[in-house]
Amino acid sequence: MNNELLKRAHEKIPSVPVLVNLISKREKELIAGAKPLVKPLSLDEEKCDMALREVAEGKLVAEIDFDAIAKAEDAKTKWNPKHVNVNSLFAD
Repeated sequence: MNNELLKRAHEKIPSVPVLVNLISKREKELIAGAKPLVKPLSLDEEKCDMALREVAEGKLVAEIDFDAIAKAEDAKTKWNPKHVNVNSLFAD
């Protein structure tokens, strides 16, 4: 992995977890045969570096759906097994 590309990509996407997930997913897509969004520098360029260049050059961006995140967090708090009375689940 090219550290300079990593720094440039991090400037575009400052959230490390988002950047890691984006690069990982894109690298898998490139390995599976997806068309690169940037021209490869060489035939043996690492897919990870290619994905980092795509981000650094603004060809690949991350969109975060904050509504979906809020709904998922809300769903976690609606059902908490600590507050379930197991005895009430069974008929006497």
